[in-house]
Amino acid sequence: MKITVFGATGGVGREVVRQALDAGHEVTAVVRDPARLPIAAHERLRVATVRDVTDQEAVLAVVSGQDAVVSALGAASNKQAREHPVAGPALKAITSAMDRAGVRPLTAVSAAPVGPLPEGEGIFTRVLVYPLLRRLLRDLYADLADMEAVMAASGTRWTVVRPPMLRDKPRTGTYRRAIGAHVRGGSVIPRADVADALLVCLTDPATARHAVGVAS
Repeated sequence: MKITVFGATGGVGREVVRQALDAGHEVTAVVRDPARLPIAAHERLRVATVRDVTDQEAVLAVVSGQDAVVSALGAASNKQAREHPVAGPALKAITSAMDRAGVRPLTAVSAAPVGPLPEGEGIFTRVLVYPLLRRLLRDLYADLADMEAVMAASGTRWTVVRPPMLRDKPRTGTYRRAIGAHVRGGSVIPRADVADALLVCLTDPATARHAVGVAS
């Protein structure tokens, strides 16, 4: 499969590129600065520089002829999301370009607090953790919510992956998943497992047009 990966230099994006190459896919890694991609040259890896991922014509050039798209885009901080939203504007350009190019499968990483709490979640999480996160990171989550709305309104076969707190640990492949819901009691997950979920959902019809909660 030919896969375009946006946000390829980020923690999740790098893992998506590595895992996709290991699985035998052809990968187009979209970056602003090629020097920030810590992955060795590979015969199935193409590095494409796109300075502005909200530029639909620039995005069209890197999704045309592909089989699928993965987005690991997102603001680096709440302040950045407030001043320069990333995910929402970028996915508007990406989904429009995909519609024009006839590319359908799309997965994108969001965040667990963007969606509703799972039924039966503990009182500590319901009363303290989620309300605090949503207040402190409201602009970041607003950007991700805009991204999800753009995807839902598009003609793509989209899946949103909503992880809790991310950790830099090896892939386990044994994470929990909840289609259309969050994972009860899920508080952390390795970035490598989020990357795994993004790739798996590309070809899993059960996740099409759903948000999928993941957690260790």
